[in-house]
Amino acid sequence: MILQERIEILEKLGQYLQKNTPEWQQAKQLAYQKNGWFTEAFIDAATQNIITHFLSKTALQQWVTKYHLDDNIIPKNVGIVMAGNIPMVGFHDMLAVFVSGHYQTIKLSSKDDVLLKHVVQFLITQNNEVQHYISIADMLKGCDAYIATGGNNAAATFETYFGKYPHIIRKNRTSVAILNGSETAAELALLADDIHYYFGLGCRNVTKLYVPNNYDFVPVLQSFKKYQYFADHHKYKNNYDYQLSIVLLNNVYYMTNEATMLIENKQLFSPISQLHYEFYTNVADVVATLKNNDDVQCIVGKGFEPFGAAQQPSILTYADGVDTMQFLLTL
Repeated sequence: MILQERIEILEKLGQYLQKNTPEWQQAKQLAYQKNGWFTEAFIDAATQNIITHFLSKTALQQWVTKYHLDDNIIPKNVGIVMAGNIPMVGFHDMLAVFVSGHYQTIKLSSKDDVLLKHVVQFLITQNNEVQHYISIADMLKGCDAYIATGGNNAAATFETYFGKYPHIIRKNRTSVAILNGSETAAELALLADDIHYYFGLGCRNVTKLYVPNNYDFVPVLQSFKKYQYFADHHKYKNNYDYQLSIVLLNNVYYMTNEATMLIENKQLFSPISQLHYEFYTNVADVVATLKNNDDVQCIVGKGFEPFGAAQQPSILTYADGVDTMQFLLTL
C-alpha cells in the first residue's frame, strides 16, 4: 500500500465511525459487557476525538507534511503493547505505525480487546493488504522495535524484554490543574470534564488541583454536578464507598458532592472517586516543580492546556512528550 492509499482508508474509517452503524454499536455493547468502565458515553467520547483529531483529512495531511512522509521507507515490524485504561487508548500508536509505512504486531490489553479488533477488521474489509500491515497477537516475538505502555511495574518488565531493541516505554502518568480563583463557571465546567472523563482513569485526567490560599471550593463542587450520576455506577460507587470509609476512619477532612471527594493531599495520583488539592502561595514555584516531574502528563489551566482540552489530544500530541512518529522514522 502506498501512503495515499493508507490515508484514504483512514478517512473511510472516520466516516464509518461517524455513522455509528449497528455493527459498531454491537461492538460498543460487547466492550462494555467485558469492561464495566467502558460506558457507551465514554466510548463515544473517545471515538469522536479519534474522528475529529486523528482521522480528518486535514489532520492526516498535516501529519504527513510535517514529517515529509513518503513511500521510500524500509518497513520494519513494530511490536505494540497497548494499555486498556480508557477506550482505544492505543489507537494513536497504531495509527502512527500504519501511516509511517511500518508493519505492526499488536498485543491488546484484555481490558480493551473488542473495539480495536473491530477497527482493524473494518480496515481489512476496505483493503485486504491491511492484514500485512496490522496483526494482533497474544505474544510479541521477533519484532524490530517496540512501543509499550503500562504501569511502573510493567515498564520494568518491558525494559527487561525490549531494552536491547529500539523502544518507547511509557510508565504511569497523571495530569494536574493550576487554578487562580478567577475561573468562570464555564471554565470550571470544562475542568470537570478533564477530571471526570473516563471515570478519571486516563493519564490525561486531572487528579490534583493547585489552588491559592483561602480558595473557595464551592464553585468547583457545583461544576461537578453533571457527574453526580457516577454514584449510580456500581464499579465507581464501590470505589467511592471504600475511599469514604478510609477517610472517615482516619478522621480526614473532606468535601464532597456525594460522587467526588476533595481531599487535601500532596500526592499527584488520587484514587478513583477522589480529587487531591494543595494550596500554593507562589505559582511560579508550583510550575517549576511540576515541569521537572516525570509523573506529570499535562498541566491544565490559564496559560497551560486549555480547560476541557485534556482529553482531546490532537494528532500531534504525543504521550510523555516522546515523538512517536520521529522514533518510527529513525528505525
